[in-house]
Amino acid sequence: MDATDDSDDTLQFSYRPFSLALEKPLETAAGPIDAREGFLVRLVDSNGVVGYGEAAPLAGWTESLADCEAALERVQPALDKGGPSAALEAVDKRVAARHALSLAFSDLQASRQATPLYRYLGNGPMIGRVPVNATIGDGSPADTSAAARHASDRGFSCCKLKVGLRSLEADLERIRETRAAVGEEMALRVDANEAWTYEEAERALETLDDLDVAVLEQPLPAGALEGHADLRAQHSGVDIALDEGLLEHGIDNICEVGAADAVVLKPMALGGIDVARKVAAWVTELGITPIITTTIDGVVARTGAVHLAAAIPNIPPCGLATADLLAEDLGRDPVLLEKGAAVVPQAKGLGVEGVWGDE
Repeated sequence: MDATDDSDDTLQFSYRPFSLALEKPLETAAGPIDAREGFLVRLVDSNGVVGYGEAAPLAGWTESLADCEAALERVQPALDKGGPSAALEAVDKRVAARHALSLAFSDLQASRQATPLYRYLGNGPMIGRVPVNATIGDGSPADTSAAARHASDRGFSCCKLKVGLRSLEADLERIRETRAAVGEEMALRVDANEAWTYEEAERALETLDDLDVAVLEQPLPAGALEGHADLRAQHSGVDIALDEGLLEHGIDNICEVGAADAVVLKPMALGGIDVARKVAAWVTELGITPIITTTIDGVVARTGAVHLAAAIPNIPPCGLATADLLAEDLGRDPVLLEKGAAVVPQAKGLGVEGVWGDE
């Protein structure tokens, strides 16, 4: 894969803003948001081949919306002067902007080669589906278990439960009722989003182990790397996954102290699917499981994440079933969800059409 093919071909870059309403407000460290705002980008070569990308900044994870737009303004001058490599360098410190540009380059190159994006990324075999998890938000024990049963009926084999907004005992009761509702076959993950103290996480892990919970994601604040390592050492029955902690500490520090069994890779926050794929290959060699998820993105970035997951061998269920969190989207979704899996588009490039509005 080389998304920075610096040929003599003239590339025209453009972008336009978007705002996508959410079905429900999203709680973030900077407060609730009710829409995902960002920029759709497009590259067109001299033969009319098009590549799309998406930048959807998110407070606490990426640069601001204003900084993202300022970075995108630098792209065309850099393209004219030094080609794709110079353009990527011009946005390198702005991860959402870089995500958009690198995705557009990759989509363009895969379209030129008339191959699906995931095969352009990985040169592997044809992949028809990638497993995805159902995400269960905060709710009463009855609502949580009912949502998990509904996910099971739809064919999902893995559910991720959001916890941390209630007391620890209330959340544990929700997990108990969910396990009773879905039986032993459903894999359960729990995401605390940094909400627990070390003592609470210890208490939780004793129950989570008994309930056969597979993964506990980010139980402690991102800065508590040693704390995550201690939890992992003392409670081997439940895998510890880092999300926010990955961005704060990096892979080397996580491995040095043994803080994680798995890491959550968000391409938008890492600066692109190309970066995320390299990190996935790296952590896999180190014995750490990569899990791909989105930051509740529009269809362009979300489809890119599906292709990324398809390019990673033996990928576990990923957080890619997020389209229903949006009340509107940039265009038609080419990814179908069937029996707990995302059906990977087999058209050339991303396989996303009709998002620019004048095509």
